[in-house]
Amino acid sequence: MNIKYVENGVYEIKDLLTLYKNAGWIAYTNEPEKLAKAYRNSLFNIGAFHEETLIGLIRVIGDDASIIYVQDILVNDDYQGLGIGSHLLKSVLKRYSHIRQIVLVTDDTVKTKSFYEKNGMSSVDKFDGVAFAKYNFDA
Repeated sequence: MNIKYVENGVYEIKDLLTLYKNAGWIAYTNEPEKLAKAYRNSLFNIGAFHEETLIGLIRVIGDDASIIYVQDILVNDDYQGLGIGSHLLKSVLKRYSHIRQIVLVTDDTVKTKSFYEKNGMSSVDKFDGVAFAKYNFDA
């Protein structure tokens, strides 16, 4: 299968919504304007395309000096298991290898933990650290 990867693409909101809906990320799909603004304000992104269809992407926010945060990484269900997510993540890790702190927050599932660990990431507790978060579900 021929997958094309595009760095810092500008995406049609309908394509983003289709991908996010496929992933079940309704917090994003319920507010399309906020999703579009998030992409405009991102530090970096890579889109994965099969023919002309957006089938995966990764989005990074940060300062490109001391920290980046992998905000979103998702691959359409029909294309999972083909190495697309790994390609996206490894591309970001290589591009930002000069960054001391590369952070992401994700679901606590065996599948998810296995994916990130096989791609070179470690849980914060492995660094004798702890992570904190505050979620404002009304925002």
